[in-house]
Amino acid sequence: MKLSILTSPAEQVAADALAVLAFEQSEGAAVEEPALAEQNGWLAELRASGEFKGKLYDMAVLHRPAGVAAKRLVVVGAGKKEKLTTVEIRRVAGTLVRSLKSKGVKQLALVLEGAAAGGSFVQAAVEGAVLGGWEADKYKTESKKDEPTGIESVAMVLLGGEALQGGHAEALEAALDQGLVIAEAQNFTRDLVNEPANLLTPAKLAEAAREMAAAYKLECEVLDRDAMAALGMGALLGVAQGSVEPPYLIVVKYQPIEPRSKAHLALVGKGVTFDTGGVSIKPADGMEKMKYDMAGAAAVLGAMRAIAQLKPSLAVTAYVPTVENMVDGRAQRPGDIVTAMSGKTIEVLNTDAEGRLILADAITYANRNGATHIVDAATLTGAVVVALGHYNMGAFTNDQAFCDELLAATRAAGEKTWQLPMDDDYKDYLKSPYADLPNIGGRYGGSITAAWFIREFADPTPWVHLDIAGTAWLDEGKGWLSKGPSGVAVRSFVELALNWKSAP
Repeated sequence: MKLSILTSPAEQVAADALAVLAFEQSEGAAVEEPALAEQNGWLAELRASGEFKGKLYDMAVLHRPAGVAAKRLVVVGAGKKEKLTTVEIRRVAGTLVRSLKSKGVKQLALVLEGAAAGGSFVQAAVEGAVLGGWEADKYKTESKKDEPTGIESVAMVLLGGEALQGGHAEALEAALDQGLVIAEAQNFTRDLVNEPANLLTPAKLAEAAREMAAAYKLECEVLDRDAMAALGMGALLGVAQGSVEPPYLIVVKYQPIEPRSKAHLALVGKGVTFDTGGVSIKPADGMEKMKYDMAGAAAVLGAMRAIAQLKPSLAVTAYVPTVENMVDGRAQRPGDIVTAMSGKTIEVLNTDAEGRLILADAITYANRNGATHIVDAATLTGAVVVALGHYNMGAFTNDQAFCDELLAATRAAGEKTWQLPMDDDYKDYLKSPYADLPNIGGRYGGSITAAWFIREFADPTPWVHLDIAGTAWLDEGKGWLSKGPSGVAVRSFVELALNWKSAP
């Protein structure tokens, strides 16, 4: 998709479709229509009939509009004007791309006016457009032959705001470029998550990481079974022992040329390329979706792809423990006791609580390799979906200041996150008479006890755990995003690295 910024009069922009924002009418106030949409009372008639109200993602199309070079004038609802943020612009751009690509539109222009003509809105619009163009249909064949090829170019037409002030052109172009880098990284993540487990094994995920690292000049190291055994990673290797596919720990490093901080951020992603549940096997219904159990791994690799290009002044290393959780005669059994790299012993009460086991050893390894701050992302628990649904990532921490910084990054990136408690009382659920701790804590507070388990291996390093089980996969597509993998957490990780504030 070709992206550009234009400051020429909108009516002169030649495109298949020219989109303008129209807002919902506030109570007691006259609605201010975009000048291009007047068109002899066309939009007023639509409002009067209730066909268009300006609510978010409402859309009306006028063909061959008078006095406009574009073939179509598209009016898209942007909600309440006073509530317009980059979140809405990102989704509006995605909605336009997804709606218009099926209507033969190849060239799209989106008008951003006034406050929305600034760099942050340009970046968000670019992200939305690129993300909206992605589909989960890679392996379809016959049905794709007659489908439109999609939108080829999107121009941001900026009116007023920064666009007309001197010295802002370079910053606006940089915002466009940054939006493209981040969106392509998020789509890279979605591509990985979308791969079926027969084609994306732990070895293939390691190969994809190596290729990405080579392409963007990152250092990549892959530890195999023997190397992990020598390090004592019994928790990770115990999960992997039931599969013919060998496990790996992938390490991808970014080192800035001129670091402004002594901090070293570790991004740790759960990489279970397929999860049967092991001996504690999952129900058959929905098990096919368990290819997405490596979405945390894909997110940290996607973030590293963007970080390598945007070059923050912070050292960042990704750690991806990757395994298959399968069932055969060698598979881990409920009641087994394993020794983690940290030396802690773990009673495996449920083999389907495997993600926390592989994260335990990866986080210990990150600590021993100089991490000053750790964030992990994992499709970890069904309990977080019960608690938060499919709209918020769950956040858990041992350091409130660091968590506040990450939450600020998620807000800036437009990725909804909700912090859950980590009171010491919850640790009481994790007791075993036979080992230092069990891998599950019983029926209650499942996402919290899972986080407490991981914390045992993160402490005392400042750490945040993101449970993305409810947000990493869309069972139904949104107007702005395809059904399937969402690529959640990529934008938040990049935002955290670019705007790092934590000591040291």
